[in-house]
Amino acid sequence: PSQCDLLCSQNYPLYIRSVPTENELKFHYTVHTSLDVVDEKISAMGKALVDQRELYLGLLYPTEDYKVYGYVTNSKVKFVMVVDSSNTALRDNEIRSMFRKLHNSYTDIMCNPFYNPGDRIHSRAFDTMVNSMMMQVC
Repeated sequence: PSQCDLLCSQNYPLYIRSVPTENELKFHYTVHTSLDVVDEKISAMGKALVDQRELYLGLLYPTEDYKVYGYVTNSKVKFVMVVDSSNTALRDNEIRSMFRKLHNSYTDIMCNPFYNPGDRIHSRAFDTMVNSMMMQVC
């Protein structure tokens, strides 16, 4: 099981995808509790985040069942990914590259003149990319 969320700088969801969908509410709770950790990491990095251009926040926190990872864009859009703790094949480099793919796809959406920043994301291409990425994780 895994979940991928994109949240704007005001922390409301722009995009949510869960695989499988039966524990979706539990994933929402996990993602929203992780936002405090994301904000702490961003404020702790402060100026260093801007200087290094390191957007990957790494493992936010592990639970018994899941690991929660974070990423933040320059425009403060937060990406949160929840993956199963039992998936030991997933390394930090792979998580980092998944976030880069997400960020590149998000950038493509932002470049669309018909997309209003802050609206929920409804894109078949983005859905396809996220679904293929999540199938690798599950």
